[in-house]
Amino acid sequence: MKKIGVVLAAGLGKRMNSKRHKVVHSVCGKPMIAHIVEQMEAVGFDRLFVVVGRLEEQVREVLQDRVTYVQQREQLGTGHAVQQVAPYLDPDSITVVLYGDCPLLRHEEIERLIGEAETSHATTVLTAKVEDPYAYGRIIRDEQGDVVRIVEEKDATDDEKKVQEVNSGIYAFQTPDLLMALRELTANNAQGEYLLTDCIQHIRAHQGTVRPVVVSDPDDIANVNDRVQLAAVEARMRRRLLLRHMQNGVTIIDPATTYIGADVYIGRDTTLLPGCIVEGNTYIGEDCMIGPNVRLVDAKIADAVHITSSVILQSEVQESASIGPFAYIRPGSQIGPGVKVGDFVEIKNSILGSGTKVSHLAYVGDSEIGERVNVGCGVVTVNYDGYQKHKTMIGNDSFIGSNVNLIAPLMLGEGVYVATGSTITDDLAQDDFAIARERQTTKKGYARGLRMKLQQKSAD
Repeated sequence: MKKIGVVLAAGLGKRMNSKRHKVVHSVCGKPMIAHIVEQMEAVGFDRLFVVVGRLEEQVREVLQDRVTYVQQREQLGTGHAVQQVAPYLDPDSITVVLYGDCPLLRHEEIERLIGEAETSHATTVLTAKVEDPYAYGRIIRDEQGDVVRIVEEKDATDDEKKVQEVNSGIYAFQTPDLLMALRELTANNAQGEYLLTDCIQHIRAHQGTVRPVVVSDPDDIANVNDRVQLAAVEARMRRRLLLRHMQNGVTIIDPATTYIGADVYIGRDTTLLPGCIVEGNTYIGEDCMIGPNVRLVDAKIADAVHITSSVILQSEVQESASIGPFAYIRPGSQIGPGVKVGDFVEIKNSILGSGTKVSHLAYVGDSEIGERVNVGCGVVTVNYDGYQKHKTMIGNDSFIGSNVNLIAPLMLGEGVYVATGSTITDDLAQDDFAIARERQTTKKGYARGLRMKLQQKSAD
């Protein structure tokens, strides 16, 4: 049987107090609705609809052409939102309806919901059993265990309020039953809206069966209505991600201070020390030591790399390299095997060949540096003339002394030696030696008289 998915994302979420649509706010580095759509893609729906309203362009920017968009021009309730999709539904299908603000929902639970609907030929509702059910709609079952009704907190009796099984608002409908129920919906309620929950009573009135499917983890049904709930959901997902990585063989010394994004991969026997933030599509290989206090964004880190107290953005670090402390690797950089990038070094849009060392206090920008090159303390590649960026190229086995300025564009051949304190403006051929500084002048005993003059000037 075909499977059709419907994600409701028309409501703005006013309690977020934001210029951005609620469902595009991020959880562990990814928009909430992207989490939902990825889980539904894992299920393999034949068609996937997203109902949008105001600020729909923000939702479209996130999801692009992964889904079919249906507009809800007036926000008249959840049932009204699904009514907008009704013309596109295939009667020979199961339709799953869920929400764009439930980023913790896993595809395994959606599959269980659909599986029960297929097996029992019934409508199924995802439920959870919680210790404190306050504010949730209660699931009222009959003797056979089927759902008789869903009672909201304000309408529940004292006995019904004691029920700990609660409604998620996520359903798998036999599509003909859903279409029938949508036609019978009215806005004759306190909210003055067409409510999806009312479909349950219409299906029951037509002798349909509604069966509950209890989630294994109540966190799956957590949704976001304000910033407080956003932070709570972020914390829950982060715990899940940390647990998954640790189960896959990653050592995380202090999970409480380690933040890992939803799309991060980390190889086994890698250790993350406290204070690490790993974001975006970052890949970390095996046997690495990351941290403390490291931030990686869209980085590719090979095996056996050590990174300490540094930031790496949209760059690649190859095997056995050492980075930091206090290094800044900016986008577009490639750090070769066995390279050392030391303290207070900034690398920008540059390639460093195997075995090269930039040990401290240097800036390398828009450069290609060969293998086994030594870049001394205080070296600066002067790559910007105020209008354009220019490139510096340094051949293998070269030595660049401390406090050297390399004025780009510049090409240095293999095996060159640049003396300390030089400002280099001309290209060098293989094995050239360059020194570019004025000869020292020494005036014997002059310092004593100079100090006296300066002291007298200061007194005056």
